[in-house]
Order: sequence, then structure tokens, then C-alpha cells
Amino acid sequence: MSKAEFSVEDGPAPRIEARGGWTMADGIARIDAQIRKFTETTLDKPLIIDMAGVDNLDTSGAMVLQRTMQACGARADLSQPLKGFENVSDHHKVLLEQAAGNLVSCETPPPRASWLVVLERVGQATENILDEALHIMSFVGAVMVRMFETIRHPGRFRPTSVVHHMESAGLNALFIVGLMSFLIGAVVAFMGATVLAEFGAEVFAVELVGISVLREFGVLLTAILIAGRSGSSFTAAIGSMKLREEIDAMQAMGIDPLDALVVPRVLALLIAVPCLAFLAAILGLVGGGAVCALALDIPPALFMARTQEIIVIDNFIVGMVKAPVFGFAIAVIGCYQGMMVRGSAEDLGRRTTISVVQSLFLVILVDALFAVFFMELDY
Repeated sequence: MSKAEFSVEDGPAPRIEARGGWTMADGIARIDAQIRKFTETTLDKPLIIDMAGVDNLDTSGAMVLQRTMQACGARADLSQPLKGFENVSDHHKVLLEQAAGNLVSCETPPPRASWLVVLERVGQATENILDEALHIMSFVGAVMVRMFETIRHPGRFRPTSVVHHMESAGLNALFIVGLMSFLIGAVVAFMGATVLAEFGAEVFAVELVGISVLREFGVLLTAILIAGRSGSSFTAAIGSMKLREEIDAMQAMGIDPLDALVVPRVLALLIAVPCLAFLAAILGLVGGGAVCALALDIPPALFMARTQEIIVIDNFIVGMVKAPVFGFAIAVIGCYQGMMVRGSAEDLGRRTTISVVQSLFLVILVDALFAVFFMELDY
């Protein structure tokens, strides 16, 4: 089988004589650069391509020939796809006609100033953020409607599913949440005592541990751990169901995915996160008390007495009020990103990462809003 080759006859109307096999297997890629160079020197000149010597032709060869012809004499004249071709066999005509209607221009856009590219990317990112925020708000509204419908019609409630997610997202997280809270309480007590020692006020480490753990660190640490642990698992589980088309099957059977998949997870975190936050607050105090007893010579009895005397119950209430809000936000974001999975495992991984990032951002944002709110109330 002969290789692809061609020869050129110059003149007012250049003529190309194509010979051999114009296919990928016969080396059409080898002479493509030569054909492009010829095209650049014969733009806007009428061209004739003689195909009497062509033995074989495939789609790639037909595209190269049509590209050359349309760049020169036939200028995208789709009404006459064989204009300029001579001695074309019947089975080659079909490929040339198909190739003529499927050529796509690959013109390179003119270069733009770098600051315009930066502005465009910033604008596009801003638009994407606003669209995502609107979609999340719409999803939150749909979830709240379904929760109210569940309250109105208790038959829709799925206790087995709720208890299962409470176990996986709450009970199974007891150890990691408790350990981290204990260590955070210990670190706060130790670092606080180190600074307060310069003023001879180590005893005030009790107030530092009590207020920070009960008001902020306990519930915030719990929410961060649950967002990374359980929020991502919600996205992965629902996203996998999307990829396997199980959610489409549920809808075909008349089962609402919000009722079956989202509402139980949201209710589970609404219950589990406050319980975990309570545990985190207690263990944070235990960790701080252990450091005070071992490093600051503050006995546990004095630690508990000062805690009960100085630390008012308001600090504990502030922390616990935030817990269900954090749980709702984490569950909604995790389920929303799972519902948005499309098409591939790569998108599932991307959505899982986005779920964790958005949950952490939202938790910190809500915590900051609560801080401003309670500061204005002087609470």
C-alpha cells in the first residue's frame, strides 16, 4: 500500500496531483505540514485537486483535502462540495461531501491584555458564586417545605433512616469529637496560663477555659469535625446514587428523593450535633481542668467552684443555640452537593471537596453572625 504524497503544478490555477493512500495508516499526518505550507502561499487562488492517483481515502484524508480546497479556490461553498476536484471515484465522493459540511474554523482569538483576563475571571467567579447561592437557597426552601410536610403528615417520617444517620454521623463520631475537645480545652488552659503567669493571674485560666469552650470552641470544633466527616459522606452517598441512577429510579416509582434521602439526614444532624456539642463542652472543661490541676496547682474542687461561680449559664446557652443551626447547614450543603453530581466519578470527587469547603465556610460565617448578634444583645 503506497504512502500518501502529492505534487504541485504552479500557474494561475495551481494544480495538486494526489497519489497513494490518503489515510491515517498511510501517513497523511506526515505530509499535513507540507500541505498547510502550500495553502499559505496559494490563498484566494483557484485550485484544482486531481485525485486520479488516490488509492485509498478515509475521513482524515477527506478533511485535509477539503480544508485545502476551501482555504483556496472553493471558500466554503457547501452547495458544491466537489467543486475543484477532478477524477474522483464514486466511493470517495461520499467522504468528500461529508467532510465539506463538517469543517470547523480553528481561528485563534486575538490576545487580550492580562488585566482584562483577570477581570473576566473575577466576574465569572462572582456570577458563579451568586448562582450557587441562589440554588442553595432554593434547595433550603424545598427542604424546609418537606420538613413541615413531614410534621403535618407523620406517616412520611422515616424513623429507621433517621436513627441510622444519627448513629453514623453522631454516635460513631463520639470518640474523635470527645478527644479533640479534651485536647483543645487542655491547650487553651495551658496557653492561657502561660500568658496570665506574667501578671500573676494564673487562676483566671479557669474563666478563660470555661467561657471559650462553652461559648465557642466546643460547638465550633464539633461543627468543623462533622462537616469534614459526615457532610462529605452525605455528598458521596447521594452522589453515588446519582451516578448509578438510583435517584431516577426512585422518582420513577413515585418516591421523592427529598423525603427519602435529604430530610432524614437533616433531622439526624439537627439532633446529633447539639448532643455532640454538649459532649464537646463537657470534655473541653475536663481537659482544661486536668491541665489546671497538673500544671497550675489548681485542684479540681477549686476549678469546679470557680466555674460555677464565675461562668454563667448564658455562655452554655449561646453555644448550644448555635449547634442545631450548624447541623442544619452542614446537612443541607452535603445533600445539595450530592444532588448536583453529574456524569462521572471525577465530578463526585469535586462535589465532595466543594461540600466540605462550603460547609466550613458557612459554619464560620454563621458563627461570626451569631457573635455579632449576641454582642448587640449584650448576651
